[in-house]
Amino acid sequence: MNLHNSFLKKIHIKQIACVLMLLFSTNNQIFTQEQSITPNYIGVELRSVIEAVSSITGKNFIIDPRVRAEVTLLSSSPMSSEAFYEAFLSLLQVHGFVAVASGEIIKIVPDASSRQYPGFPNIENAANEDIVTQVIEIRNINAAQLVPILRPLLPQYGHLAAHAGSNMLIISDRANNVDRILDIIRRIDQSDDNEIEVIKLNYASASEIVRVLTVLANAPRSDGTNSRISMVADARTNSVLIGGAKNGRLKIRALIAHLDTSTEEGDSTRVRYLRYADAESLSEKLLQHFSQQNQGSNSSSNNENINVWADQQTNAIIVNAPPKMMRSLMGIVDQLDIRRLQVLVEAIIVEVVADRTSELGVTWATDGSNNDNIVGATNFPDLGPGVIQLAGITNNNNINVNPANFIGQGMSVGVGKITKQGTSFASIIRMLEGIADTNIISTPSIVTTDNEEASLNVGQEVPFVTGSFSNTGGTGGAVNPFQTIQREQVGVSLTITPQINEGDSILLKIAQEISNISASATGAVDLITNERTIDTTVIVNDGDILVLGGLLEDQLRETDQRVPFLGNIPLLGNLFKSKKTTKVKTNLMVFIRPKILDTSEQATFETNKKYNYIRNLQIEENQKNSNSSSVGDFLNDNPILPEIETFQEDSK
Repeated sequence: MNLHNSFLKKIHIKQIACVLMLLFSTNNQIFTQEQSITPNYIGVELRSVIEAVSSITGKNFIIDPRVRAEVTLLSSSPMSSEAFYEAFLSLLQVHGFVAVASGEIIKIVPDASSRQYPGFPNIENAANEDIVTQVIEIRNINAAQLVPILRPLLPQYGHLAAHAGSNMLIISDRANNVDRILDIIRRIDQSDDNEIEVIKLNYASASEIVRVLTVLANAPRSDGTNSRISMVADARTNSVLIGGAKNGRLKIRALIAHLDTSTEEGDSTRVRYLRYADAESLSEKLLQHFSQQNQGSNSSSNNENINVWADQQTNAIIVNAPPKMMRSLMGIVDQLDIRRLQVLVEAIIVEVVADRTSELGVTWATDGSNNDNIVGATNFPDLGPGVIQLAGITNNNNINVNPANFIGQGMSVGVGKITKQGTSFASIIRMLEGIADTNIISTPSIVTTDNEEASLNVGQEVPFVTGSFSNTGGTGGAVNPFQTIQREQVGVSLTITPQINEGDSILLKIAQEISNISASATGAVDLITNERTIDTTVIVNDGDILVLGGLLEDQLRETDQRVPFLGNIPLLGNLFKSKKTTKVKTNLMVFIRPKILDTSEQATFETNKKYNYIRNLQIEENQKNSNSSSVGDFLNDNPILPEIETFQEDSK
């Protein structure tokens, strides 16, 4: 019995071991064999596909209520669970949805809302279709410049922004597209390792070499690329500084080595055509410069080999000098033969003068000598000719003197009675009120070159009588009167010398003179001229207006002449006095406005503006004449400036 039980127990243990071995091998085969899926979905609701993905991959999903679509996914060969999940993400992208991972939960939302979720912080752990938010540091270029370049590469739901303070880019998109953009940025964000080379020349002029090679380096290529080579000449050391790509610098260096050679031994002769400088003046200054330089160095051998002369017809200088002296001389010519800036100067002259004059006086005389009465008279010098002066003319019976010339200005009223017996009397009352206003605005303008004096005179020659003479040759003799006249210029005179300083300021040496004939309120016969003169040096910014000077003046002159005691009697005292009041108010201001004409286009613009202004005035005048003409069309034949093409400044 015991043997039997022992035998059964052994058999039972062996069976259990075999079963365990079979189970172990079966389970091992189940866990090691990779599971494969062959998905085929036609017109299936997207939520059903999400359930299948969740069951196969073991991932947890939260579905946005807006996620609804009928999808189709076909596969002809089995795929792993990871490949099936990648295909699922691509299916979401096709239908406008995106899977956003948040811990162990994956949210299925519309791609338009994807930027609101954090997504993966980098692309290392993200699948190709996962949303990734990447912060990229830009090292060598401006991050803001990359935004318009990279924006077309992102979908509408993607996000791209630049932070100027840290020079970083923020990108939010699917991982595969972010990886592509990172590769593009790495290619663009390259450090500019261009070096600056300094090449010292032995024979050629650095300025001339730069002028020639700059045109060659900046010439457009057939492939549309730009060599990005920059060159600068250092006249002091006669060197050329080259910057740019290495291959471009190599080509320029080879050209410089070819050009920097001596053409011939000993002295050389060169003809240099000048563009802006005067050949005759420049040649004299060059000879003087080298003569003084050689005298200072106690060397006369080099001076004997230097010869510079000018050809006025071609405005060129012919130089004969050793190579070293030739380079120095040509370097000086390069710096002097430049286009000089021009300056437009406009002066604004405003003058307002108000002149008021009033006169009132009475002169009288009585003659009672026939009756042994008192003889009396009044005479006031400031009142002009009175009763006494007229009585003297009448008694002398001088036919060559016109009594009207002795009547003062204004209104004169005479009252009198002349008798042979009794008392004779005469009285003249003179009244005058004068008003004279002057309002003058002048805007003379002148254009000149930098550091060149220019003058403008606009006016007329006015005759002034300085003396007269009349010769009476006795009875029947001829009378030969004549006058001496001196002519003086009256008008506006402007003399300026501009000096353009560094920046946009201008130093102006100005001599301004304004003279005109005054409109006098006193009715004076002789001409009275007003003269205003300003001689100064000022600094004005380009285009600004500066006041040069002015005059604000109020003058009041009152003259009261009267007979003592009698002139103080109320009312009756007016017969014994004369009163004259003169009030002059002068307002004069002179302003200046300079403008630098940097280019020929600016000079053309200013010229066209003035030209068209005058032409429009002529057209308006012709239109007025045409409307008022009733005789014919002969009034419309006034000359008109021809039309010119107006210049429009480029907007920047």
